[in-house]
Amino acid sequence: MEGAAMKTNKQWDVRGAVGLAGVFHFLHCCASGCLLPFLTLYLRHLGLTAAMTGIVMAVRHLVALTWRHVSSTLARRHNKRRMVIICSVILSAIAPLVLLLFPPTGTSTESGRCNISQLNANHTIYPTTLEPQTTPHKFSTPIMRFTESHAESEYRPAQAINTLPYSSTQGTADMHTVEASSDKTSSKRDGQGPLEMQTAQVHSPERVGRSLRKREEKQEGIDMVRSEFLGSLKVMDAQHQMFFLVIIIVSVWEVMAAPLEWTADDGLHEYLDFVDATDRHGTVKPWRLLGTAGGMGSTGILVSILYCLTGTVLHFYAYAMLMLVIVPIAALLPLYRHKRERLPGSGLKALQLVRGDSRALLCAVSALLTGMAGSVVSDFLLWQMQDRSATELQMGITLALAPLCQVTFAPLNRTVTRFLKSHGRLLLLAILGLCLQCLYYSFLWTPWAAVPAQILAGLSTGALWWSVEAQCVDIASPGTERAVYRVFETLSLDLGAGIGSLVGGFVVQTFGLGVLFQGTAVMLALWCIALAVLQWRIPRQRRINYSRLLAADASEVSESESDQDNDWLEKAMEEDKGNNNWRRLDK
Repeated sequence: MEGAAMKTNKQWDVRGAVGLAGVFHFLHCCASGCLLPFLTLYLRHLGLTAAMTGIVMAVRHLVALTWRHVSSTLARRHNKRRMVIICSVILSAIAPLVLLLFPPTGTSTESGRCNISQLNANHTIYPTTLEPQTTPHKFSTPIMRFTESHAESEYRPAQAINTLPYSSTQGTADMHTVEASSDKTSSKRDGQGPLEMQTAQVHSPERVGRSLRKREEKQEGIDMVRSEFLGSLKVMDAQHQMFFLVIIIVSVWEVMAAPLEWTADDGLHEYLDFVDATDRHGTVKPWRLLGTAGGMGSTGILVSILYCLTGTVLHFYAYAMLMLVIVPIAALLPLYRHKRERLPGSGLKALQLVRGDSRALLCAVSALLTGMAGSVVSDFLLWQMQDRSATELQMGITLALAPLCQVTFAPLNRTVTRFLKSHGRLLLLAILGLCLQCLYYSFLWTPWAAVPAQILAGLSTGALWWSVEAQCVDIASPGTERAVYRVFETLSLDLGAGIGSLVGGFVVQTFGLGVLFQGTAVMLALWCIALAVLQWRIPRQRRINYSRLLAADASEVSESESDQDNDWLEKAMEEDKGNNNWRRLDK
């Protein structure tokens, strides 16, 4: 009895738990902002075409679509959330660094200026021309021009350089003299500069020919060995080999990174639900937006300043460093798993709720189309800015404006919704804003001209998700609110983004960047008109005024819109929900 009386009560620090989760999500989104918005620029530098870049990004979204929900569900079912989060953080920090091992394929469209997004500093030496001469009884070494920038060079296979064999045991006995020709007339005839390797005369051509044949046989044996695991890759050109390697690496990277956000978010929500403080869960979202803006802006500034020393590899190193920094924070995250199992089929039930409501279906189609437009902007806006000679500083600051505006104007969402008296009208304004944004990007004339469009993008994106959240509240049954919200989130950020990346890449490849943004604007404008007509035709369901219902007789069942706005019971319930932040549980 005395021991039981002396047992201390466990304190659930809700404020500390929410703060630690906010730091975790801030750093994670900051790391993502350092690299993911600039990833398509690096793929362009590697020499991938617009269609290839679109396919790579579409594969990334497809992996997230199929794996994120499965991985978070398995982590909860087997109670391995913390282990999954830590492993995901470490492995996803290492995976993208493999991309730095690949040299450009030589077809990059970037210029050689130091302040434009390209990886190599202007100190790399590339072989450009191979012109062996065929004079009798003489063999010529390959002639190479050394340039300061690879943008003006032509890539040639590396094995073509080794046309002149050399051996420490055989070659020295056969090569009596190797002389560099200094004939000025032949130098002028061939157009070679002073830095070029001139013709080298080699005696004993029969012995050299045998050595060449041996080397060719050896190379054929190596190619046969490689064909066993590379398959058809060896018959492809360098660009397509790079394309398939990048797809493999990006897919592995997304498999590692996909479980992280949902698993950590589910653990925090169940923790807050256990202590009856789920209203505090929404306070983490602004930290994500601030982290994204901080990662974009700070990395853009640093890369612009240090580019001539580090190149764009700083994006990868900043991402890896921040991901490793949050490992100890992930080990302390507030996670909780209810002893009772979650109701099975919550995702299917959420889909049925969305399908059974006409206005929810319209909202789902809107989420899909806006996701397509958002991926078009995120994938190819920096290409458009780069073609206008934008620096990394201009790109980073411009991208950071959208999440900053979204955070700044977030407190106004309820006021705007109350003024419009319908979240459907707010959805129309959001789509119209995205339409004007895409149309503006198609006529971009200077990098800083994108600033007004990014401010509008922050407002439009915020209004879109405010409307989606209100729609979820309207159709969700108790316990399915998060599942319904994730249906819209998946349609927009995964399925819609994947389709947009795939289609956008082929449109840029065929018609150009301007046509892509104009076509996206036309698509959104047509859907905006169709959405307004459909919302007008669909009957609007009125909300129940609970205070009037309690005081009404059996015959009083109608109410006006002014009565709905003056529902004192709903206001009292909202105020009570806002004040109920945390409570102490004794065990």
